Amino acid sequence: MIGRKKIRYIAVTLICILSVLLPGCIGPRKPPSNPDNICTIFRQNKDWYKDADSSYSRWGIPIPVLMAIVHQESRFQAKIKPPRTTCLCIFPGPRPSSAYGYSQALDSTWNKYKRSTGRSGADRDDFDDAVDFIGWYCDQSHRECGIAKNDAYNLYLAYHEGHGGFNRKTYRKKEWLLRVANNVSARARTYQNQFALCEREFRRRACCLWPF
Repeated sequence: MIGRKKIRYIAVTLICILSVLLPGCIGPRKPPSNPDNICTIFRQNKDWYKDADSSYSRWGIPIPVLMAIVHQESRFQAKIKPPRTTCLCIFPGPRPSSAYGYSQALDSTWNKYKRSTGRSGADRDDFDDAVDFIGWYCDQSHRECGIAKNDAYNLYLAYHEGHGGFNRKTYRKKEWLLRVANNVSARARTYQNQFALCEREFRRRACCLWPF
């Protein structure tokens, strides 16, 4: 006969397993209600901190930088695509690129990421995969372009222009892009200041909830 303590243990274990599995079954999360505050983002989407921290541990790109790039690329919208062009000012035309998901990664770059990391099942509308992709790409920028891993400004320029374009300094003639990179850098600093106030909260929660 199974004792009460064992039944309680099994019930708690099942609840924990379901809490991990169900979000993936339900589908992509809604964008955060306050995307300008990293603490609020992680409180609303509790597993996103674990995902961002895993990317940081793997690639060394600070969490505020990762999140600032996600904010700029998609505003935390899982299935976003570039708006279609128009034909004859009336009919919808093709999209300007294959960018998709949280990271707005192109088909070709995403496929390279999957081959390079062995994450063959990675999806661009999965936050875990998207934030790992950004970490991977910025690590490549560090290696190929010599950009410091905490330099949000230049990491974003390389993210937008590609490593070859960054090394050729194609961004110099794009004043709008320089302004966007400044915005990303400023947001990364804001996120860093906010994160300093709540990081301990999420690290403590991670130790309690993710022992595996």
